[in-house]
Amino acid sequence: MGSTLNNIAGKTVLITGGAGGIGVEVAHRLHAKGANLVLTDLDETKLAAVADDLGRDRVLVAVADVCDLAALEGAVAQAVERFGGIDVVLANAGLLTFGSVLQVDPATFKKLIDVNILGVFHTVRAALPSVIERKGYVLIVSSLAAYAAAPGVTAYNASKAAVEHFANALRLEVAHRGVDVGSAHMSWIDTSMVNDQKANLSAFSEMLTRLPPPLRTVTSVEACGKAFVKGIEKRRRRINCPGWVGVTRWLKPVLSTSLGELPMRGMIPEILPRMDAEVAALQRAARGDVGEA
Repeated sequence: MGSTLNNIAGKTVLITGGAGGIGVEVAHRLHAKGANLVLTDLDETKLAAVADDLGRDRVLVAVADVCDLAALEGAVAQAVERFGGIDVVLANAGLLTFGSVLQVDPATFKKLIDVNILGVFHTVRAALPSVIERKGYVLIVSSLAAYAAAPGVTAYNASKAAVEHFANALRLEVAHRGVDVGSAHMSWIDTSMVNDQKANLSAFSEMLTRLPPPLRTVTSVEACGKAFVKGIEKRRRRINCPGWVGVTRWLKPVLSTSLGELPMRGMIPEILPRMDAEVAALQRAARGDVGEA
């Protein structure tokens, strides 16, 4: 492992998904330590609000879709021009969708894969030359879902397992260049991505309550941001938040056995059809045809 980034002051950090949730929390914490920030997101209004809140002297914002490599390359070019280069990349942008394999909208499934996997590749590909030049650090946001599968979120599970292994492979490719690579694995985080689903999908909320402890735990954004910043400073190979999440990595072979799947299997016949029905109702509402004959 390379040297630490304990003195983050003056370093430049690129964060995708920088207008909300974990991205904003990490941005505030790093900015307070003196880091330069490059924040990308699709929401121009929210990005501007974050920049105004932080103060724009050490903040560059760029509206960019992680599905668009050229847009991210443009954001990186702006960062290099303004700050001289990029020391740290936090590939944070991601989606969470619900629905069983039989019922999920294929377009929704594809969009999640595009954002959660291709988006990570595009982010890293665009920034990596500058990170290599500065012998920096790449942090890829995976999930507890890479260690332990759950029903009704197959696309999310698949994507987070994929980017964990992407991080593992990337680490091998760039270690000799002085670049360190980490993956972050969190349980449920108290963000709008989770809270919106809890509000809209009663089956999801019930599934959470019926999971064995501590898998039902919802962690604060603040705790997650603190763990991320410490991991970035230490250039860690893995960041687990809360710490017990790391235990599930070692239990992964057991969790995929018939015995390990028992807690989930017991609830699926009742929970999964309800979840699919609620997802379908939300999709109809989004199309504006709820209640039509």
